[in-house]
Amino acid sequence: MQAEQNVSVWTSGLILGGLAAVCTALVALTHSTTAPRIAANQQAFLEQSLQPVLAGISYDGTLSESTKTIPAPHDLPGNDDVTVYRVYADDTPIAALFVVSARDGFSGPIELLVGIHADGTVTGVRVLKHRETPGLGDLIEASKSDWILQFVGKSLGEPPAAAWAIKRDGGEFDQLTGASITPRAVINAVKETLLYFADNRATVFERTEEI
Repeated sequence: MQAEQNVSVWTSGLILGGLAAVCTALVALTHSTTAPRIAANQQAFLEQSLQPVLAGISYDGTLSESTKTIPAPHDLPGNDDVTVYRVYADDTPIAALFVVSARDGFSGPIELLVGIHADGTVTGVRVLKHRETPGLGDLIEASKSDWILQFVGKSLGEPPAAAWAIKRDGGEFDQLTGASITPRAVINAVKETLLYFADNRATVFERTEEI
């Protein structure tokens, strides 16, 4: 009787082990066949997210093929490492796209994508992530107002650095009705990114640290 029970236990164990092996193989097969598709979709989404800050600019390759990580601490907005997407045409630097974080938003950090042309002018700015007040601070989103579009073509000289502020503070940038903290945070972050680029342009575009 004991022998029969032992055989039964061993048989059950072998069956369970076989089923586990089959399931593991199926999971591995599914992953191997879907992983490339998932990676391609993620790549396409990234490219689509980067495009709006480079409208009208011609470049070679894909926007995400030449990236650089600027480790913290640094002089860019935010406390974390910063990713920069470098854009080239005929091996000549065209623009750099910085993923930075405005620290002083009304409801927390505001993650921004700031595009800067090689000549130091802003190619575009987009909000990637925020928790600002709906109907007020969230008007920094391009889908909800055109406020964020006013940075295109601006630089540290146009307007002068001292005028990088909302009009209420004596600056040249429009504010948002009922919200001043949010636009101040975004304007300061774009200005800080421009200042960093002006001081580190050669380092930003050097290819020795490509990922």
